[in-house]
Amino acid sequence: MAEFEFSDAEREAATRRAKAEAAGRPTPKSVRYDRPSGRILVEFENGSAFMVPARSLQGLEEASDDDLAEVELLGTTGLHWEKLDVDFTIPGLMAGIFGTARYMQQKGGRSRSPAKAAAARENGKKGGRPRKVSDKAR
Repeated sequence: MAEFEFSDAEREAATRRAKAEAAGRPTPKSVRYDRPSGRILVEFENGSAFMVPARSLQGLEEASDDDLAEVELLGTTGLHWEKLDVDFTIPGLMAGIFGTARYMQQKGGRSRSPAKAAAARENGKKGGRPRKVSDKAR
């Protein structure tokens, strides 16, 4: 395994970047599994909250309520289920990333549904999408 060496200046710069990045987003204060709704609830220090359907997440589809309830915060950006060996980032979940690209494609349906493909073909028969007009042409 390769070892990386960083100078003190590089470490300090990375620490400053991480702090600046963290300052721009809310800090989670708690996470729990809400059994009645089947969702993971993340509450933030600023009073906001985020919920995500637990069994829509890769690796949690077949998990028991008790296993889902063992969720814990991992630092300030992650969720972790030790027993299930499953981790997610809060920013990723908020962006709708519930697993790997392959999982998302299978779970969310095909990236081009038959209806979408048919609509694209019909639109193509009409000449396709209108071309964007640049500001110079106006």
